[in-house]
This record gives sequence, structure tokens and C-alpha cells, in this order.
Amino acid sequence: MLETLIALFAAHVLADFVLQTRWIVARKTHPAVLALHGALVLLSAQAALGTVAAPGLVLLALAHMAIDALKARHAPRGTIAFLVDQAAHGATLLALAIWQPGLWAGGFWSTMSAPAPHLMLHAMLLAAGFIFAVRAGGFAVGLLMEAQLAPVVTDLRIRATTTGQSGGLPEGGLTIGWLERGLVFILILAGQPGAIGFLIAAKSVLRFGTVTEDRAASEYVIIGTLASFGWAIGVTLATIWLRDLLPPLVIAPRLP
Repeated sequence: MLETLIALFAAHVLADFVLQTRWIVARKTHPAVLALHGALVLLSAQAALGTVAAPGLVLLALAHMAIDALKARHAPRGTIAFLVDQAAHGATLLALAIWQPGLWAGGFWSTMSAPAPHLMLHAMLLAAGFIFAVRAGGFAVGLLMEAQLAPVVTDLRIRATTTGQSGGLPEGGLTIGWLERGLVFILILAGQPGAIGFLIAAKSVLRFGTVTEDRAASEYVIIGTLASFGWAIGVTLATIWLRDLLPPLVIAPRLP
């Protein structure tokens, strides 16, 4: 069951955070666009499992579409809606893995000679964990900051305009968030969690001018930083936990 769940999770991350564009997100209330997203979910799951003859994957895609339709039409924009949406998708992945645990074993990838299937599972898990930490974390943290601190951000932008100060690079904060969460993921996997402290210290030094001049800016940076690092640490630890549930990855030595 675990192998099937990991493959389904990797497919979900691919469909929701790589293949899903802003254009799709903005138009998901349109049935044709929602169907397009559902098709991407189905194709991603089929590719991850190496099978097309699995009716359960069609049901998974339909459930995914239903959840997204409810969110797009009825859920208010915000972090809570995003987390509930992802939790609902996760529940459908788990339900399918429990109902049809042999999806991975019955797929093409599991028929490859060892250790290729096991290596592919590890690679899919790490890639999915990395994308979920970086990309999904960007949405979660962005929505948190947007909902709670929008008045502060507006005030800061007005001050920057009236004083002639630069407002920063376009989407610079988004890129910084991606980089810091990606580095956190890599450092923990590499067994160097202590180095995260240096990342926080470096960011504090670079932001020193901003946070010392304005209390609102200081609180904005602190909340965003803690949320970003916290998300990345939590996702990375969950990824390691799942990886440790898999049999150890052992590469057989080459014969002489």
C-alpha cells in the first residue's frame, strides 16, 4: 500500500503544483478548464503508477475535480481553504491506496529489474517532497501573509512610493521563499539541520535595515520567515518519515 500511496502523492504534486498554471487556477469555475485539470490529474497518476487500466484512477480524478469545484465556488480565499483542500486531496489518495493497494505492483514500473522500481519510488518521494515544500509552501505562506497582513503591506508600499524608496524586485520575495525552503529541505536531508540557523541569521542580516526602521515591516518579515521555515521543516520531516518506512535502498555491487 505504501508504494501506491507514494506514487499517488507524487502524481498529485505534479498535477497540482507543476502542471497546474495560473491560467487554470483563475478559470477553474469553467467546466472545460476543470475537466482539463482533471485530465492532468488522471494522466499524472497513470504515469506515476505505470498503468492506464485502473478505473480507480478515474474515480480519483473525478473526486479531485469535485473538491476543486467546491473550493473554487464556495471556499473563501485563504490559508485555511488551501490546507483543507490539500487535506481532502490527501484523504482521497489514502482511500484509494487502501482500497487498491496493488496499483503500484500491477503497474509497469514495478516489473523493471531491481533495484530500478525501488530507486524510482525513492526518487519520486524526494522529488514530490521537495516540490511540496517549495511550491506548495509558497502558496500557503503567501495566502497567510495576504490574509493577515494586507493592510500592513499596503501601508508599506504607500510609504515606499511617497519616500521614493524602491519596493524591491518583482516577485523577489516569492523567489527568496522558494530558495530558503529548498535549502532547508536539502540541509535536513543531508543531515545538517544546524545549518538552518545560518540561513535565518543571513536573512536577518540582509533584512536588518528594513526591520529596524519599521515595526510593521519587522513583524511582517518575522511572521513570513517563521511560516516559511516551519512549513519546509515539517514537510521535510514527513518526507523522511515516509522514506524510512520503505525498505532501505541498496545498490547491488557490480560483479567482477
